[in-house]
Amino acid sequence: MLSTKQVNPSEFKVAIFGLGFVGLPLALSYALRGCDVVGVDVDQNLIDQLNQGITHHLEKYHDTPIQEVLAEQLKSGRFKATSNAREALSQCNYFVMTVGIPVVNGSHDFSHIESCARTIAAGLKKGDLVLVRSTLVPGMTRGFVKPILEETGLVAGEHFYLGYSSERIAEGKAFDEFENMPTLISGINEASGEKARQLMSVVTKADLHVASAIEVVEAAKVMENISRDVNIAMVNEFARFCEGLGIDIFEVIKMANTHKRVKLLTPGPGVGGYCIPNALHYLAPKADELGVPLRLLRTARRINEDVPAFVVSLVARNLPVPAKDAKVAVLGIAMKDYSSDDRLSPAMDVIKLMEMSGIRVSAFDPAVPSNYAFKVDSLDEAVQDAHAVLVLAKQNGIGYTNYKLFHNLMSKAGTPVIVDTKNLYNRSEVEEHGFTFVSI
Repeated sequence: MLSTKQVNPSEFKVAIFGLGFVGLPLALSYALRGCDVVGVDVDQNLIDQLNQGITHHLEKYHDTPIQEVLAEQLKSGRFKATSNAREALSQCNYFVMTVGIPVVNGSHDFSHIESCARTIAAGLKKGDLVLVRSTLVPGMTRGFVKPILEETGLVAGEHFYLGYSSERIAEGKAFDEFENMPTLISGINEASGEKARQLMSVVTKADLHVASAIEVVEAAKVMENISRDVNIAMVNEFARFCEGLGIDIFEVIKMANTHKRVKLLTPGPGVGGYCIPNALHYLAPKADELGVPLRLLRTARRINEDVPAFVVSLVARNLPVPAKDAKVAVLGIAMKDYSSDDRLSPAMDVIKLMEMSGIRVSAFDPAVPSNYAFKVDSLDEAVQDAHAVLVLAKQNGIGYTNYKLFHNLMSKAGTPVIVDTKNLYNRSEVEEHGFTFVSI
């Protein structure tokens, strides 16, 4: 039987596989507490940047930007990044998987999870812990990851520990939520669950809930995300109703949320990010296998997928010129407010649909490092000769209310338009400055 003795943080040798929006702040969270951490990723360019102290993430540890945290931990020697998995496997005995499962057109790509599991298996040793922190199809740790790891001849729960702990952070709050968000843990057996709890307790000071089975935590994670998808779909439907009634959806939600048992989210240009839009697709394969139709959840997903098209129709019917002659300045293309992540961003869908309708687009977002043909480097470039300003995400460094600049640079063909999908503006103020105001 494997031992689960208590150890001090300095005794933990942790390898984090995947250095994205989850993996990097998680790796640095362990390093900050005195663990020796090796971050592993297949992207050599990313590895080179990290080892030079370069990252585009917008996270902060208390008030310290992640760039300073990274530089400090590199200097201390507690963190390093590598593409040499063999080196990490030989140096460490705690392995954390944070790689994702991309979903394209509703189909899963398990290749990253499989590759990561096989990489770990190649260096797996007796007494090691493998902790999966990726969002998976419920049942996948036991039915997919475990058999790959056991191809080594080592048995989970007997020769090595195997656990699952769902990732629950919001981008921009990673350091705080790794520490203060209640955390769910499970193991392939009791000893594995305890070993996983020990590793998680190094960083997490909130309650650690150990579930009876890995599948419980896998399913809970997916359901957490889907609950938000359904809530957002509901308020997006409410937004259409309120538009027809001629009242402000954001004021309606504010009033409704004064009820102690009501917590409505807010509508927007769509649902972005890696987690929520994909949540249904993580649950659907097992639901189909079990013969459960998930009618409400599938309907909610369709509603949210249709929102970008509604935003484009809202823009098009308020332009002072025909769509084929129009230019729209898009402000913010991140998948959510104050993020540098544009994966599955609804803004990208809105821009694609506008371009398909003949509208020229210039988009400005100083936080997103990705380059696109429609992306420009300044607010001036974005609004130059534009007929409308369309706000799709909030970011620091964008002059959303620089009305003087807008008047000086925007097209003089008709009244310029401001389309607000983020409840950023005051209608009367916008109209006093001479703009047509449109809210989602």
